[in-house]
Amino acid sequence: MNKRIYVGNLSFQANDENLFGLFGTYGEVEFVKIVIDQMTGRKKGFAFIEMKEASDAEAAITSLDGREFMDRELRVSWAKQSERSPRTAAPRY
Repeated sequence: MNKRIYVGNLSFQANDENLFGLFGTYGEVEFVKIVIDQMTGRKKGFAFIEMKEASDAEAAITSLDGREFMDRELRVSWAKQSERSPRTAAPRY
């Protein structure tokens, strides 16, 4: 079962520690990945979270979607499965 979460509309001041803390209240967080633009090195305003248990991920999504965090209303949902591997994918321009 899917345990990966998409977090959108994320503050550019958010960091891994903030997200581990926020999502950690719903269960064990396995990893946080804040997406960075490779060309500029700036945060893109979204992240991926993976929880240890799918039930914890579902609880986090239900509770945090639409919640204000660092002056932004979060968009939290199940992450979509990519057909391409991120390591072998061609860059999009």
